[in-house]
Amino acid sequence: MTKSKATTEADFFSDAEKIGIRQAVAKAEQETSGEIVSMVVAQSERYREAEQLGALLLAGLLAVVAAVLLRRVTIWSYLPLVCLLFFPMLLLFRRFPRLKLSFVGPRRQAEAVRERALAAFYQKGLYRTKDQTGILIFISLLERKVWILGDRGINEKIEPGHWQSLAGELARGIRVGRGGEALCRVIAGCGSELARHFPRRRDDRNELTDDIITS
Repeated sequence: MTKSKATTEADFFSDAEKIGIRQAVAKAEQETSGEIVSMVVAQSERYREAEQLGALLLAGLLAVVAAVLLRRVTIWSYLPLVCLLFFPMLLLFRRFPRLKLSFVGPRRQAEAVRERALAAFYQKGLYRTKDQTGILIFISLLERKVWILGDRGINEKIEPGHWQSLAGELARGIRVGRGGEALCRVIAGCGSELARHFPRRRDDRNELTDDIITS
């Protein structure tokens, strides 16, 4: 079933999906000493420069239209109109953040998501697992991008390309409105790969939450 568009990270996944995600994590970790954590945030960065640039350009365009309609096409009428319209346009870009992505390049977005995922990895304590086997599945809704980040112990045995492939699968699922299903599949894929390299030990315990984290 296709999901309706969510407005915040807290309600992006339904209650039923959250239960399914938690169960998927618990099942994946039954065969491995690795720890899988999923996190969803509204956006990885504010992109303030994009807000301001977009607001200025839109204010300038509207000021031209207004000046022509008022038949006062002079610099002395144009500049005050731009100043008058700038702040309402800035509020518009903040109210509808997807508008500002038109002024943010793909590389800038990718870097923002990667940096936010790395910060979250440490802020949420994923680096504290006993064998350095924590893995973060990070979802940034505004950019519709996914970053999967493994701890040192994982990166020594599993190529980053494997996580990039799973991240792409999840991002595609989110774009078509099947984020919950895609995340459960990716969690299972992470668990299978972790089980190959980090089978569960007898003294293994659950070190990190199975619930999805929001910022």
